[in-house]
Amino acid sequence: MRVFCRGDDEAAEAVHGAALRKVIVYLGDYIDRGLESSEVVDLLLDHPLDGFEIITLKGNHEDVLLQFLDNISIGSSWLQFGGDATLYSYGIPTQGGGTDQRSLENMQAYLLRKLPARHRAFFKSLRPSHVEGDYFFVHAGVLPGVPLEKQSEKDLLWIRGSFLDSQANYGKIIVHGHTITPTPVPEVLSNRIGIDTGAYSTGVLTCLVLQDNEKAFLRT
Repeated sequence: MRVFCRGDDEAAEAVHGAALRKVIVYLGDYIDRGLESSEVVDLLLDHPLDGFEIITLKGNHEDVLLQFLDNISIGSSWLQFGGDATLYSYGIPTQGGGTDQRSLENMQAYLLRKLPARHRAFFKSLRPSHVEGDYFFVHAGVLPGVPLEKQSEKDLLWIRGSFLDSQANYGKIIVHGHTITPTPVPEVLSNRIGIDTGAYSTGVLTCLVLQDNEKAFLRT
C-alpha cells in the first residue's frame, strides 16, 4: 500500500509503481490561499490522479466558507484570513473590503448564487479525518487525552498549541497540516508528522509518501 498526501506532479509518477493499493490523502485548505481558489477545487474534481483512491479532508478554511453560507457573522474574520481571495476567485466583489452587515449580506448572496453546485457538494463531502494503517490523517491535529474515535471536528480542524506541544502517544502517528513548520521542511516527531510547509508563501509544497514501513517526501 502507498499513501500520498498531495505534493507536486512527481507524485503522478508513483502511479506506475507496484502496490496493492494506492491512496492519496489531501489534508484540506484548498481555498483562501490565492486568487485561483476556485480553480484548485476544479483541479481536484476534474483531474484526479489515475489509479489512486482519492481522500479529501476538510480544512478550517472550508469549514468557514460553509459557515458563511448560513451565517454572515463569521464573514469579517473570514475576509481577514483569505476569504476575500476565495470570493474574488468566484467573481464576487468584496464591497471594497467592507465588513458591515449590509456588505456581508451582499457577499453572502453573491456566493450563494455563484458557487457552483458541485463545489458546494464537494465542500460538504469533505471528511474530518482518515485512517490508514498506523497513521491518522487530519487537517490540524487532535486533542491529547481524547481517543481518536471521539475527537471533535472543531479540534480536528482548528487545534494548535495543546496538540503541537504534546508528546502523547495517540496509538497512531498523526499526519497533519494547518500549522506551517518553522522552516519549509516537514516536522517529523515520534507522535506526529507536520507537512504544511507554507506553499502559498514559500513555494514549497510537501507530499509525504508512505510505503510499508518506509516514508519519504516529495517537495516542489
